[in-house]
This record gives sequence, C-alpha cells and structure tokens, in this order.
Amino acid sequence: MNTIQSGILSPVPLNAMYLTFSLYPGGDPTIALLDLRRIVTGGDTVVGFGASLLEVLGASIPGLHDFPSYSHAGIDIPGTPFALWCWLRGSDRGDLVHKTRQIRLAVSPGFQLSEIIDAFKYQSGLDLTGYEDGTENPEGDDAVRAGCVQGQGEGLDGSSFVAVQKWVHDLNRFESYPVQEQDNMIGRRKSDNEELEHAPVSAHVKRAAQENFDPEAFVIRRSMPWADSAGEGLVFVAFGKSTDAFEAILHRMVGSDDGVFDALFRFTRPVTGSYFWCPPVSHNRLDLRVVGIH
Repeated sequence: MNTIQSGILSPVPLNAMYLTFSLYPGGDPTIALLDLRRIVTGGDTVVGFGASLLEVLGASIPGLHDFPSYSHAGIDIPGTPFALWCWLRGSDRGDLVHKTRQIRLAVSPGFQLSEIIDAFKYQSGLDLTGYEDGTENPEGDDAVRAGCVQGQGEGLDGSSFVAVQKWVHDLNRFESYPVQEQDNMIGRRKSDNEELEHAPVSAHVKRAAQENFDPEAFVIRRSMPWADSAGEGLVFVAFGKSTDAFEAILHRMVGSDDGVFDALFRFTRPVTGSYFWCPPVSHNRLDLRVVGIH
C-alpha cells in the first residue's frame, strides 16, 4: 500500500530519535503542522498524532483513544498522553541531531518538546538483554494487513495506529539470573533464538505469542534500545490497523485473564505509554485532509 508512511514498513535503522511534544498553550497547531508536512514524508521521519491534538483540530479518528493504565499485582502500566510523536530514523547520529533541530523549529508555533529519546540498533537487532527483538514480525502483505487501516476511505486508508512505551531495564538484576532462567523468562534460547518447547507459562513468548489470540493479535514491532545517563532499556513501538491487538497482548502480559504476569516484569518496567494515529501519505507528503488541513 503506497499510502502508508514508508518508515513503518522499513527495518529498524542504525540510529533513531523519538520526539514527543505537548500542545503549547495558546499556540497554533495548524501552522506548525503545515510546516511539519513540508519537511517530512513519512520515510526517514514517521509522524503520529495524539488524541489531544485531534480534539483541538476538531477531528475524530475512529479507534483512537487514550492509552490504558493498569495497576495489577504490583505491576503499574502508566498512560502518558502526548499530542505529537516523531520517530526520526537514520544511519548518522549527527544528521538526526540536525533533523531534530529542524522539526523542533518547525512545530514551535504550536508544540513544546516533552522528551527526546536517543535510540540505536544493537548488533543484529537485539534487546540489551541479548535476545532478538521483533521475532515473528509479519512481513510483506501480512505486515500491511496487520499494520494499516484499509477500506475506510481516502484520508484514512494507509494510516496506522502506534503504541509507544519507554521501558527501563534493570540489567544488573537480569544478569544475576543463570542463563537458563533468563531463557525461561523470555521463552527462547539466547544462543540460537529458538523457542523453548516447554517454556514456563509466564515466559514472555507464551504471554505475547500473537498467533495464540482469537482473533490473532499481529502487530508490526519496531522497537529499539535506548541508553543515557539515567539508565537503559527499550522503546517499545508497535504499529497496527487498530489498537485492539496491542491491548489484547497487554491484558495477557499483566495477567488480567489468568493471574499470571509476564516474566519480563521481573527485570523491566514501562514508564510511559501513549497511542498515536499515523496519517497516510499522498504525493510524497502527509495526507492531513481528515484533520482539516489541505
């Protein structure tokens, strides 16, 4: 589908920056979005709109809502809404720094920067725990079906919903476990990425296996590690034709159905959680007609 932002379907880059913005009180988001549309195409920068931005624009996107918060069995999943999200993708970190400056200036009439997360590809695409991230991602036509809105008309077809969470790892705690226990927490062998035949029911693979839901809960995962002076972890990013698949997985991870929580929570926690709607593209620029920008 040539109306999807192409960065959504592309492999994760060597380097990335995630920018989140809040609405500037009294600012004009329309002017800012016109300038943003001028400099991004959805390829090297993927853009998403939060519910608060759409409300200000007087627009309604079916299926977009605030990120759900959970507090269950000592596990807290926060919802942290933002107005605008930009995923900057590239191979050169310096180029991303300059692109960040350009975007911040373009949207400054309507938005104030909330956070920048500096992310990177680790080896062949591993999480910092050493396990492969994004195993069994849908590809090709399957990815389009899982990740894109279709059959809803011009201005919506080719759009996508994205769930974004910043997870903070306790790698010292994780590495204190024997490798076999680490494998049991993930549900795969670190040595060859093979799924364990008899993994515990709490293993992440068991809790989040997308094909084991009814209906199947396939999403396009484009997560990347991050690290700074405060710590390290994973920016979890999952694109979908709706938020339904992600929420089904999250429900199971926190044990809402059976009381068994995902073993990931033994060493990592999410500190943010946001949903965004990623508009389609038309003629190599963001198609914003459904939010009243032409």
